[in-house]
Amino acid sequence: MAVLRKLARPLLAASFVTGGLRTLRHPEAVAEVAEVAVVAQPVIGAVGKHVPALAGDPLRLARAIGTLQAAAGLVFATGRAPRLAAITLAATLVPTTLATHAFWTVEDPQERALQRAHFLTDLSALGGLLIAAADTHGKPSLAYRSRHALDHRHPVNAVRRPVEAAAARTTHHARVAAAALTGSR
Repeated sequence: MAVLRKLARPLLAASFVTGGLRTLRHPEAVAEVAEVAVVAQPVIGAVGKHVPALAGDPLRLARAIGTLQAAAGLVFATGRAPRLAAITLAATLVPTTLATHAFWTVEDPQERALQRAHFLTDLSALGGLLIAAADTHGKPSLAYRSRHALDHRHPVNAVRRPVEAAAARTTHHARVAAAALTGSR
């Protein structure tokens, strides 16, 4: 499985790295779409509320998203912080897909079909990123480890708890036996 991860990550990250670098070199092409999307899409418009520096400048927003996608793509491809990078790429993919491939707004049937195909391709990439974000390399997740931390705090606990339970059962049986002996006399 490790070989599969080493091969799949760069393949999945390639489009984000190249797209991010292309956006950094020519942000004007993406800035037009970003400007329309900030006004029309409430999801993307919310970026301006949370990051005021990006609110009024679509060129700066395009550069920021391009930088984020290129950097996260490189981090994901190299496997340095793959889960964080996958979540970051997924978070940037949703608004860019909604902005650039809104096929439901296109009137021309051929263009609509093309945009729908691009939208579904991005949706497939999102699915792959979500799987990658959940991949723990066969190790237990943080949630699993925290749930089971109390049971495995110390190696002695693994022995002590069963011994304490056996002692409690033995004590209970001894009391029952003693009560039966004293009650029968």
